[in-house]
Amino acid sequence: MQSLLWGSVLSALSTGVGALPILFFRQVTHRWRDILLAFTAGIMMAAATFSLMPQALAGADMMVLCLGVVTGTLVLTVLELIVPHIDLEHSRMNIRVDEKSLLILAAITLHNLPEGLSVGVSYSSQDQQLGGLIAFAIGLQNAPEGFLVALFLINQQVSRWKAFLLATLTGSVEIVAALIGYSLTSLVEGLVPYGLSFAAGAMLFIVYKELIPESHGDGHERAATFSFIIGLLVMVGLIQWFG
Repeated sequence: MQSLLWGSVLSALSTGVGALPILFFRQVTHRWRDILLAFTAGIMMAAATFSLMPQALAGADMMVLCLGVVTGTLVLTVLELIVPHIDLEHSRMNIRVDEKSLLILAAITLHNLPEGLSVGVSYSSQDQQLGGLIAFAIGLQNAPEGFLVALFLINQQVSRWKAFLLATLTGSVEIVAALIGYSLTSLVEGLVPYGLSFAAGAMLFIVYKELIPESHGDGHERAATFSFIIGLLVMVGLIQWFG
């Protein structure tokens, strides 16, 4: 339980770490933003396919894996349909600070729930290293998200410190979600393969629906592609090293 708390807290606080630069400057080039997003996409892709899915298969069968992955993908799809999604970097809408900014913060917070569940379920696995690896992967994904959230709030005339704190708070929901995921799978041991498969599906959805398209939207596809491959290899290396 102690390792779960540390992993979930560090993963969640990565959102705040990513938002830290907003206290010193307000802009980041599209190129570096795309490279960072693609790198985290590679990290998450490797975590889902080389850690979560093999662990799920080790504890169940292909039917369970397919059911969990499809369920995770469908849940994220439904969340995206019912929660408003606005491109934080490219939006040209005249959004007021009060109502709609809070709505966007709520949407981002909801999107963080499956990530927290992924961390909690991973710590329930028999693989002692899996939880830390998934927390690391989610943390890397949270960092650029925290920066973009804080940047969006500053563009809506929110003070830098308030933008930093609000961006950090959007990631804190992952701690609660991780505890819920861990508790459920700990109480019912047979849920672990389903949970791992669900987490894999949710992560793959984020990679293919959010991170890869975002990293290829500003004309830096080649740099983003190489960054994705490097991120994937880095995570495979970590899995091999700790596994």
